[in-house]
Amino acid sequence: MKTLAKAALLAVSALSLNAYAAGDIKAGEAAATKYNCAACHGKDYNSPVDPSYPKLAGQHQDYLEHALIGYQRGGDGPNGRGNAIMGAQAKPLSQQDIRNIAAYLHSLPGALVLRK
Repeated sequence: MKTLAKAALLAVSALSLNAYAAGDIKAGEAAATKYNCAACHGKDYNSPVDPSYPKLAGQHQDYLEHALIGYQRGGDGPNGRGNAIMGAQAKPLSQQDIRNIAAYLHSLPGALVLRK
């Protein structure tokens, strides 16, 4: 019976770790509000204030994570992105903030479409 209890505990721990690694949507919503992402990307994250700014709602989570990490690295870093505004916005984010924000934005209904 002890072996079964250990196996169950390991399974629950693994699920919890995976959920944490995947990002927390509620925490991501709080972080997106704290860092005022909507100021540029629109209240619904589908209506940016400038057409050159991307729509974020519904975007792939891994892409959002990669982009935010790239902005943290800057244009000179490996796989970095050079944008002064986003660089300054991304710098204070922790890795968990990035995962959470990406999970939140991914969870929103998006207006992005695939064109052929």
